[in-house]
Amino acid sequence: MMLTSSLLVAQTDAITKHNGEIVNGKVLRVIEYAVVFKYDGEDAENSIGKYATEKIVYGKSGRVQEIIEKIVVTSEADWEKVVVLEEKSYIAGLKKGGEVRGKTGMINLQTGNTGDKKAEKKLKRAAAALGCPFILMTSDKTTVGSSSNQFGGTQAIKTGLGYKY
Repeated sequence: MMLTSSLLVAQTDAITKHNGEIVNGKVLRVIEYAVVFKYDGEDAENSIGKYATEKIVYGKSGRVQEIIEKIVVTSEADWEKVVVLEEKSYIAGLKKGGEVRGKTGMINLQTGNTGDKKAEKKLKRAAAALGCPFILMTSDKTTVGSSSNQFGGTQAIKTGLGYKY
């Protein structure tokens, strides 16, 4: 009986997350942004986002498949490493870190594109300050002319939720 149970464990695939957690089950498929699997003894399909996944060790063959390299953000200086995600499914397996916001000033001489980039940089800096390598974008607005402010300028406002491993 012990031999049979050890053979069954050897057939189990091990999904290693960047936070160190190991999920045992059967990997069904690896798609663009997720790993789809079933827990042992269950029929329901589950998924873990690729950004949360370090590697998969397939139990049957022992093959190791590297998924995504860990992004390390230790301070605001690492803001360029922060990844902006637009789909909620990409954050599966990550933990919410906090709300972040980036915007340009009410009075500025930015063009729409330059203001947008400046707001994104502020957004990424805010996430990096929280130690979050990922942002799930929740709002991306650019106001122009009289709808922006009394001076008729352009203002870009971006908000999101920071996520970490």
